[in-house]
Amino acid sequence: MPNIVYIATSIDGYIADRNGGLAWLEMVPNPDGLDFGWAEFMADIDGIVMGRNTFETVCGFDGEWPYTKPVFVLSNSLDSLPEAYDGKAQPISGPLPDVVKDLNSRGYETLYIDGGITVQGFLQQDLIDEMVITVLPVLLGGGTPLFSNLEEHMAFEHVSTRILLDAMVQTRYRRRSRAANHSV
Repeated sequence: MPNIVYIATSIDGYIADRNGGLAWLEMVPNPDGLDFGWAEFMADIDGIVMGRNTFETVCGFDGEWPYTKPVFVLSNSLDSLPEAYDGKAQPISGPLPDVVKDLNSRGYETLYIDGGITVQGFLQQDLIDEMVITVLPVLLGGGTPLFSNLEEHMAFEHVSTRILLDAMVQTRYRRRSRAANHSV
């Protein structure tokens, strides 16, 4: 029942610029509209867990709702979402281990974890099993960081790396066992 991060960062580790902007994600021309494995990744997940800020950002995108899988919006203050998202997203709250256990018990076993604070919280609770991180060739110099402080080291093993459009580096990591962490 893996929890997987699939995200892009700047070289300096930011997932949004100082104003919360994402325009920098389009700085590398993609004339053929390649999806870099996104469709294959989405086919393998059962549900998406994202934070409220990420949900609000996605709601501001032009176009149709980008997800075909159920979206669960982590928030301790939202009881409901706008009507336009009925059947697409629903709020969820509670301690992260309980949230994961609840979703897994409802058949959502492979979860895509999205959003800076959400990813950080899942890492702090040792609830991330895999990460696919695509680094774009830009320094933002500040913004929303992907990672934050952790209580102790967390060891991951390298699974694969590929170069995309001769500009971006996409690397997949898998979490090592807790026992392996103590030797780091």
